[in-house]
Amino acid sequence: MSEKNPVKAAADKIADVLHGDAPTHGPEDGVPGKPAPVSPQLVEPTQPVEPLPPKADQSGPETVSPTGQPTGADQARMAQSGAYLTTAQGVRVHDSDHSLKAGPRGPVLLQDHHLREKIMHFDHERIPERVVHARGSAAHGVFQSYGTAQAVTKAAFLARDAETPVFVRFSTVLGSRGSADTVRDTRGFATKFYTEEGVFDLVGNNIPVFFIQDAIKFPDIIHAGKPHPDREIPQAQSAHDTFWDFVSLHTEATHHTLWNMSDRGIPRSYRMMEGFGVHTFRLVNAQGVTTLVKFHWKPKLGVHSLVWEEAQILAGVDPDFHRRDLFDAIECGAFPQWELGIQTFPDTDDQMFEGIDLLDATKIVPEELAPVKPIGLLTLNANPSNFFAEVEQVAFHTGHLVPGIDATDDPLLAGRNFSYLDTQLTRLGGPNFPQLPINRTHAPVNDMQRDGMHQTAVHRGVAPYKPNSLDGGCPFFAGADTRAFIEVPVEVPTGRKVREAPASYSDHFSQPRMFWLSMSPVEREHIIAAYTFELAKCYEQAVKERVLGVLANIDPELCAQVAVGLGLPVPAATEPLVDVRPSPALSQIGRTWPLDGRVIGIVTDQAMDLAGVREVREAVLDAGMVPLVVAPAGGVLGTGGEPVTVQRTFATARSVEFDALVFVGVPAAGADAYGARDAKAGAPRPPVSDPRVLALLTEAYQHGKALAGWGGAEALFEAAGISVGEPGVIVSDGGRGMPQLLELLAAHRVWERFPAAT
Repeated sequence: MSEKNPVKAAADKIADVLHGDAPTHGPEDGVPGKPAPVSPQLVEPTQPVEPLPPKADQSGPETVSPTGQPTGADQARMAQSGAYLTTAQGVRVHDSDHSLKAGPRGPVLLQDHHLREKIMHFDHERIPERVVHARGSAAHGVFQSYGTAQAVTKAAFLARDAETPVFVRFSTVLGSRGSADTVRDTRGFATKFYTEEGVFDLVGNNIPVFFIQDAIKFPDIIHAGKPHPDREIPQAQSAHDTFWDFVSLHTEATHHTLWNMSDRGIPRSYRMMEGFGVHTFRLVNAQGVTTLVKFHWKPKLGVHSLVWEEAQILAGVDPDFHRRDLFDAIECGAFPQWELGIQTFPDTDDQMFEGIDLLDATKIVPEELAPVKPIGLLTLNANPSNFFAEVEQVAFHTGHLVPGIDATDDPLLAGRNFSYLDTQLTRLGGPNFPQLPINRTHAPVNDMQRDGMHQTAVHRGVAPYKPNSLDGGCPFFAGADTRAFIEVPVEVPTGRKVREAPASYSDHFSQPRMFWLSMSPVEREHIIAAYTFELAKCYEQAVKERVLGVLANIDPELCAQVAVGLGLPVPAATEPLVDVRPSPALSQIGRTWPLDGRVIGIVTDQAMDLAGVREVREAVLDAGMVPLVVAPAGGVLGTGGEPVTVQRTFATARSVEFDALVFVGVPAAGADAYGARDAKAGAPRPPVSDPRVLALLTEAYQHGKALAGWGGAEALFEAAGISVGEPGVIVSDGGRGMPQLLELLAAHRVWERFPAAT
């Protein structure tokens, strides 16, 4: 990233274009979503050609062998080949539309081997989805180490200037593969580092704390959060009785639940959310000195969220919103980036820091107490070339560690280290899942493990055991001087076998109170609204009342406001309110951020200022953002050598897709602007424009989006009841208001439109 102010840099590019000093783009340059590398011809092709290459933004797993050896093969060698259709055995096929029959109307013959193979494979295309984190998306990238962690860890991938390939998967937790992206839920943030010392998996979330402190309760929280087992509803939501029944009775879940009810539960984009390793790990350096550590991913674009109404609309009009946003940004060259940072703590016998138990996964250490030190940069620069082979088959495991990084005695981490291998046996068909291309290590493998389902390595030798002499003694044990993984020999506490938790685990309310007090007024309003909405979906009054009792132990105002929304009495706190210091780092509001990959809607029609549309479109592209032209109908606007391609119509556009809107003139109504064709146009015809344009404008305004216009666009604003000159509304001469629009967009929303209650 440049040290120059990113908003100023974008504004400078805007100004250059508007003054004619920047190169121009073609009509569709920079607009993502092209399904294939070349556009098809109108008629079905008949001339045989080899399979087309992937698009420029796509990549696949590195071509290493099942035992981690570089093959040097092109990735195309892993894909289908040849110009002709074949069976799985490579036999060319001349017809795949008709079964082999005894005459055109006769019975299908049993000897039809092609039919049998084709149907058999189709019947078995699906594998079990993940029990949790089933709905996800992923991308390839690279991690560049700054070397600033070398003092605390000997991990080779964290040495100065080391570059490591990575594969990163983002996900929701509760929903099935077919659920929506924008539900209120925790998000997974799992990173597979293909290091020279083996695979390291950092399996984290976008929330730094967990619902539970001990893995033995993991089935309970997931069973409570999943759809009710009798009806299998609601899907991918926590707004139901079983979830709130559990978390209200099990108050160690309070901290995570509060984060989930905040704006963190509905991120704007995978590109705009933090990631956390959740647990405390132990680092060991070259001298054998140990340090306790928490991992953090900090997005370069800042942490931003949807508003709840946007999230609900998107779940219907574009349930793939987060997946599409990630893929489109990479395709446009707006590569998402995060800095990996660490909080470090002395490795003391009690594993406490400033009174905080570092083994309690329901607690954070405020950044004001332990600053996050940047140690490297993650850049996602390529989309998958096959979703199933890569995104579905990638297998993460918290126990995939490398020399220099070790586990602690966190009981939740211990259970995860036990569980992750089990789930792959069911999902991926056996113990050889590390040999799937996306899971293959880039380090040499000589593990003496043999056979099993889906064994793809062809092992040699006769002695897969230790000790042996028949294979020359190979493989040999490694020592610390040859980069072996050696567990840190920490002292293990001794005592009675008990099913108990330490006393430090019993504080369930001080950190939730810190989180609440750290929020800005508008963020607190969103939390109140989230609790009210979620609990109002519950049936049982006792569950609602019990949750209010939990909220009373966090903050009386939070409890009172939610109680008002539910029409229930306000309970008294059962524990004294803790005097805590807010952590400003927890708030999402108050800074400005880069604009890479933001989507700008340009609303116009055939009769408007198309020269101005072209200028603004160029300016948006050169600022690293995506312009989408919205018009009454598809096709192109204008004639001659510079037509303007339309990407959205009034029927297909919704404001939730855009980060800001620019209105060029007052577009005429579309030919389909009547209720029988499009219900959104069924309202009484406004005095100006198309009713759907007014709805687009009104919705964007309500969601705090920046708005700009010229060429009479003020008439649109007035028709929508929006005053020109109020916060976030810009009317200018041509596109000259664009730099001001960018300044607004850098703060993510026009927050002045969300006044908190007094």
